[in-house]
This record gives sequence, structure tokens and C-alpha cells, in this order.
Amino acid sequence: MDLRIFTEPQQGATYDTLLSVAKATEELGFDAFFRSDHYLRMGSADGLPGPTDAWITLAGLARETKRIRLGTLMTAGTFRLPGVLAIQVAQVDQMSGGRVELGLGAGWFEEEHKAYGIPFPKEKFARLEEQLAIVTGLWATEVGQTFSYEGTHYQLTDSPALPKPAQAKVPVLIGGHGASRTPRLAAQYADEFNIPFASIEDSKRQFGRVRAAAEEAGRKADELVYSNALIACVGKDDAEVARRAAVIGRDVDELKANGLAGSPSEVVDKLSRYAEIGSQRVYLQILDLDDLDHLELISAQVQGQLG
Repeated sequence: MDLRIFTEPQQGATYDTLLSVAKATEELGFDAFFRSDHYLRMGSADGLPGPTDAWITLAGLARETKRIRLGTLMTAGTFRLPGVLAIQVAQVDQMSGGRVELGLGAGWFEEEHKAYGIPFPKEKFARLEEQLAIVTGLWATEVGQTFSYEGTHYQLTDSPALPKPAQAKVPVLIGGHGASRTPRLAAQYADEFNIPFASIEDSKRQFGRVRAAAEEAGRKADELVYSNALIACVGKDDAEVARRAAVIGRDVDELKANGLAGSPSEVVDKLSRYAEIGSQRVYLQILDLDDLDHLELISAQVQGQLG
């Protein structure tokens, strides 16, 4: 099972902090560094130092790292026009030497749109479907050919479909809990399906829906990677778990019920149960980005025990 580090910088983090976490992610042997795409803190605190942009951050990290994959869970479709997004991601992929992955979602947090003057359309899912068609269509267009698209929400005419990513195929991640439209979209466009903050039972049910949708779409279900995103709060003993939980303002029992919390052996056991229902990759949501000892513990005592 791959373990990836997943950060929520809108809760309060500078680029330098994110760089420190990304370098630790690489040095400690994790598979990837991912970040959310939000412009407003969730919760009552002031949110200092303020937001960082997801793709500007990843552009910087692309030049400062050498091995780890880099990506978003999830880029908000409401923030960027699809043609512009295709250019941004292709450029960052070139800057990284072909290590970028694009998680793309519809966008949902209305308050951040109001705070920064970003339109918040009602028909977000329909827009997302067109965005996926455009971004993947632009990348798939052969050099020297043009790409056109006539949709309800977006129209492109004779686009040169440049630049191209360094990778022959940038992996596309689609995720969510939706019972019908989300699996259908994943079956059509995704290389990976991710379900965030879900129980083992709910994950198994949703993976089954996506696998069925893939088969119905004429794909082999195993062509997709199936993954989870789960909060992590690991400690060498109960006191350390409690201390880390207190720093992020969460209850230990709640974290154990809904995430990956407890001793390394407890977390390994729970990860094994996710693996049994088909999860191949887990994004560890790390909320205290100053606690690099947390990453060292997970690397040494959790990651090494996973097959």
C-alpha cells in the first residue's frame, strides 16, 4: 500500500512550511505530497498567514524535489477555466520532470468564493464533466493538430492544445461519495478513484460502485487505482496520541473511529483492513504541519510494516 502525505494549507501555512513538509515527505520515503485547493480557513480562527495557491505551490515544489509525486486533492473546478488549468498542470509537470497528478473536483465551499469574488455556479457537476473532457482532450491532442469543444458551459475553437505534459498521461483523480454520477465520471475519466474520510464499510460500497461503472463503460475495473484519504494522528504511546490530537483540536476516540489514530500497530491494523476491501493507496491528512516528528514516526513504524 502506498502512503502519501496530504496537507490542508488553508488552515494556516506558508510556502516555506509546505516546502519543509514536502522535503520530509521525500526524505522519509513517502510516495507523494498532495495538498488541498482552498482559499479560506475552515473554522473560527483567523487563518493566518492566509492562503497559498495550490498550483503555484506545486510549481515551486516541482523544482525543489526530485522523486515524490505531486498533486491536488482536489483542484476546485470553480477556481480555474479548463483551458488555463490544462496549461498550468502541463507546465508544472514539465517543471517536475513528469511527477504531477491532477485531482479535479467540482468545488463546494461557497464561503471562500464569496470571500475572494469567485463565481459559485449552481451547475457545478455539469461544469466538472465538461472540464474533464476539455483538460484530457487538450492533452490527448497530437502535436500539430487542434482541439475544439462545444459544450453548454465552455467552448474552445481550434486550440493548439499546447503545452504538453512531460508524462505521456497525467494521472487524473476523481473522488467523492456520490452513488451514481461520481462513479460514472470516474469510469470515464479517472486513473484513480479516491474516497475521502470514509469508513471501511462505506469505502467498500463506493469502490464496488466505481468498479461496476468501469465495467459498464467497457473498462477493466482494475485499470483504476482505488484510494482513501484519512486523517492521521499517530503516537508512540497514549500520551503522545492525546497531545497530537489536542494540537489539532480533535478528540482521540473520534479520531480512532473515523481516521487513523493510535499507536503504530493500531494504525497498521486499520490500514490492513482498508487494504482488504481494495484500497491500494492512502493519503494521510496531516493537520499539524510543524510536527515533522509525526512524519518520522509514521515512516519508521507504520510504512515499513505495510506490504
